[in-house]
Amino acid sequence: MKTPLDITIYQSVAELPASWNDLAHENIFLSKEYLEVLELSAPSNMHCHFIGLFKAGALVGIAISQLLDLNQLASFGERDQCVKTAVRNVFFNKFCSHILIIGNNMLTGQNAFAFSNKIEASELLVGLKLAAEKLKNLFKTKGLKVHITTYKDFPEKDLTAFQQAEFQDNFQYSTQPNMIFDIPNHWQSEQDYIEALTKKYRDQYKRARKKAQGVEKRKMHLDDIIKHEETIYDLYYHVAENAHFNTFFLAKNHFRTFKELLKDKFLFYGYFLDGKLIGFNTLIKNGAVMDTYFLGYDDSIQRDKMLYLNMLYDMVAYSINKGFEEIIFARTALEIKSSIGAKPQKMYGFAKHSNAFADLFFEKVYGYLEPEIVWKERNPFK
Repeated sequence: MKTPLDITIYQSVAELPASWNDLAHENIFLSKEYLEVLELSAPSNMHCHFIGLFKAGALVGIAISQLLDLNQLASFGERDQCVKTAVRNVFFNKFCSHILIIGNNMLTGQNAFAFSNKIEASELLVGLKLAAEKLKNLFKTKGLKVHITTYKDFPEKDLTAFQQAEFQDNFQYSTQPNMIFDIPNHWQSEQDYIEALTKKYRDQYKRARKKAQGVEKRKMHLDDIIKHEETIYDLYYHVAENAHFNTFFLAKNHFRTFKELLKDKFLFYGYFLDGKLIGFNTLIKNGAVMDTYFLGYDDSIQRDKMLYLNMLYDMVAYSINKGFEEIIFARTALEIKSSIGAKPQKMYGFAKHSNAFADLFFEKVYGYLEPEIVWKERNPFK
């Protein structure tokens, strides 16, 4: 039998071991620099902790956890104003308001942990189970009872390790897919992308670009982000508030903090019309992968200028031109992302309710609250 890993819970980046980034080198979202962004500008209803797993005194695994307090939200999303939304909100407040996530709820994909070759994935997961128990006890001392513990988002290839770590007593769920755009090696420029499109989608590209005439795209630096911070937040909040479902809202200083700490690895592009900021998008360089991040826009102008579609095309163009291998477009807006060439990757998670009786009905309730979204996958390529 393997010796259990020793677990340390950290509340601050300053406490992390010197060797932390040695394990985070392949994923910027586990690096000290990114974790400091969370420490300084996480959503107000999110409590972040960092987990170190040790074997014989050596750091062999790192992970991130987030506790979401949904009671602090005014709403979970305004788009579905109906009885189901009201029922869902009441349910979450009473039975699911404190959610402990092993992973990162602000991103899509496996950004939960990294580990060395000195341990196996299943060994790490057993350690994270123990870490979750430690965290629940920590929150209990602060008067917070964790209702649900969940581990997110994992591709199918990782499921075997969860089975080996005996997660069978957890509810295995699948949310909306992660939309991933693979960039062929032979593409060198945006023109290669355009030429790969079928006539229908090449015409869509041309129409979108024509609609955007008069809109100026600018790369914004830290001073620009600070100058336009109020407008940036208004544009972001408009999009976030109209999303299907929200568990947090970004802090107003989030984008400036990101730029201060991640510097050139964090890209911020503003879209201006007649000198006025009408939209923005953000990108994060993560090795050979480009991660799309939050965006915002003025909805009335967005429709006329096809701003969102043009942003997607701009993200593709930049990533091709700079030699990236893959773009993570995350979930939401699945069909339009599919229409520009992103493909769905199914993602899985595991969850368990702290109340044994509630846990019996968790699967049925989850399916009611978050029904599968029906959408049509597109293939824009020849």
